[in-house]
Amino acid sequence: MPLPLCDPAVGLRSSASELNLAPSLCLALHTELRGCSQAWSSPPFSVKRMPKLQGFEFWSHTLGAARHVVAPMVDQSELAWRLLSRRHGAQLCYTPMLHAQVFVRDANYRKENLYCEVCPEDRPLIVQFCANDPEVFVQAALLAQDYCDAIDLNLGCPQMIAKRGHYGAFLQEEWDLLQRMILLAHERLSVPVTCKIRVFPEIDKTVRYAQMLEKAGCQLLTVHGRTKEQKGPLAGAASWEHIKAVRKAVAIPVFANGNIQCLQDVERCIQDTGVQGVMSAEGNLHNPALFEGRSPAVWELAEEYLDIVRQHPCPLSYVRAHLFKLWHHTLQVHQHLREELAKVKTLDGIAAVSQALKLQCQANMSRQEEGVRPSGDLPFFHWICQPYIRPGPKEESRENSGGRSKRALEEEAGSVDGLSKNKQKKQLRNPHKTFDPSLKPKYAKCDQCGNPKGNRCVFNLCRGCCKKRAFRETADCPGHGLLFKTKLEKSLAWKGTQPGLQEPQQVGPGAPGSFSEVMGSALA
Repeated sequence: MPLPLCDPAVGLRSSASELNLAPSLCLALHTELRGCSQAWSSPPFSVKRMPKLQGFEFWSHTLGAARHVVAPMVDQSELAWRLLSRRHGAQLCYTPMLHAQVFVRDANYRKENLYCEVCPEDRPLIVQFCANDPEVFVQAALLAQDYCDAIDLNLGCPQMIAKRGHYGAFLQEEWDLLQRMILLAHERLSVPVTCKIRVFPEIDKTVRYAQMLEKAGCQLLTVHGRTKEQKGPLAGAASWEHIKAVRKAVAIPVFANGNIQCLQDVERCIQDTGVQGVMSAEGNLHNPALFEGRSPAVWELAEEYLDIVRQHPCPLSYVRAHLFKLWHHTLQVHQHLREELAKVKTLDGIAAVSQALKLQCQANMSRQEEGVRPSGDLPFFHWICQPYIRPGPKEESRENSGGRSKRALEEEAGSVDGLSKNKQKKQLRNPHKTFDPSLKPKYAKCDQCGNPKGNRCVFNLCRGCCKKRAFRETADCPGHGLLFKTKLEKSLAWKGTQPGLQEPQQVGPGAPGSFSEVMGSALA
């Protein structure tokens, strides 16, 4: 009697009774028969999957009624950081945003960003994708669904790369497309689909946007209370009023994101908005113990994180970025160690710089006089984990700028003191480098377009203009490596040695079949 190769959650019990085999043996046979070709796409811990829950059942049962959530952060919410955050109060984590199209076509990308990071402690887990095509989004989600508890669609990234790639918050006006993406994923996935959005300036439009996503099949909504224009120094405060209005208008769980710097902010946000959970990004990066309500010494969490990284390696750039965040306030005091942290190229080197920072802080503590307050606007001394308040844009009256741009002021200064921090770093690496516009080399300009011309160009043009003229006149320019005339002569000479080939007709530059026409089509 053949062994039915159906879903183990459905067919193994009947197979065992018919063949008089133990269910565990049938499960082993079933797994073996699936073959090595599905090794990467089969569930990592269990074959059996529970029925797909929706809405509040999904939140309460699958996600364990999670209230403290670590946000999806590109190159920052990797496995090691998620494990650190879970040890200190986080109940749910998101992966970094993954590109759906790359995830579908590149097996190495899947392996590096999800398949190799499988860890039993890292659950519940939601995988986030950016996408703008329903089929591609679903294909990527199907490849990831066995490694997570839900699939999230990124509709909140406000960065310029998202605008160029046409994803994230720059899809928020394309409601028809989003409906098709969510609906198709809801129908075909075995795990729920969720969304993370930014708000519109208008509360009523934000509410209608959220209701549209819910109707399409979204089972949990994370609302970042800022518009897509609110980013960087223009971020400002997140609007909890928008989040509160969305929570009242939908019948699915809602997470709030924005203005979370400590545990008191978490409790206040839940009380003011009525949301089911609160997501933290910047606050978590500067204090992974935020959800515990603690502000420990920076080196305590830095050392714990580095220990986890040794067990679960990740790119060194991720580790360096985390250490810059954790030690942010201390690095403002010990600038020389900031440069060291930027230069080291090994994990041991990063650990050594972190240890040096620890020793500096402990020396500062030993010299600290009783009753002295932290410097600046910091609530704690710089060696304590605490939030970083992003500075807003400078007012026109400040520094008497008169509305002039920072670049204009720097150029007017014309000295090292007027250089930006980035230029100062470049000059530190290369002391001979200069940013004085008057000392920049002067280039002769192309007669036609104004770009720098080639020094050895026979036409005294830039390469682009030279290429067009040399092609038009069937000429050579050795200076730019253009050999249209030479190649034509060689081609005609070769054809002359082949008796079976017809002699080329002498035609003008614009005649059909001429060299100009053939080369023109090639250049086009």
